[in-house]
Amino acid sequence: MNTTTRMLLVACLSLPMLAACNQEADETAVVEQAPLTVPADNNDDAWGTYLTEVVRRNMDDVVSSPYLYYLPAEDAADFQGFYDRQLEKAQGDIARGVTEGNMLAYGSPASAKMADMIVSAFEGADPGSMKGVKVLFIGNAADSARVEAAVAPTGVNYKFVEAK
Repeated sequence: MNTTTRMLLVACLSLPMLAACNQEADETAVVEQAPLTVPADNNDDAWGTYLTEVVRRNMDDVVSSPYLYYLPAEDAADFQGFYDRQLEKAQGDIARGVTEGNMLAYGSPASAKMADMIVSAFEGADPGSMKGVKVLFIGNAADSARVEAAVAPTGVNYKFVEAK
């Protein structure tokens, strides 16, 4: 048997194994995309895991690590201090400018307060200054319209994921 025939034989014999590997990868992808549910517990660890997975599933064409903003539940100790620090960080990031291909992701069990923060953070942003930037808001449907209205003038690609 010549070398070409041997190579073809090895290639043909390995096809079923490759097909099986591909099928396992497809099944894994389906499992990874199982529906997510909001944590029943408002603790930071549970929400952190939930938000991380939602962001990961919505990266699409984002090329670098996202800017992540999180607020704890409103009954958390020092909620107002946490809110103020996150707002200051968000305003600073937006004022410095976010380049195309990046994502700003916002999520919290306190959806209305997170929406307030986003609206405040984008107040000073220049129109058209954030084209090609993705803004992901994970919260309640009732808060989405006002967030979208606040971020739209900057030219971002807005995406809402209902926390349910």
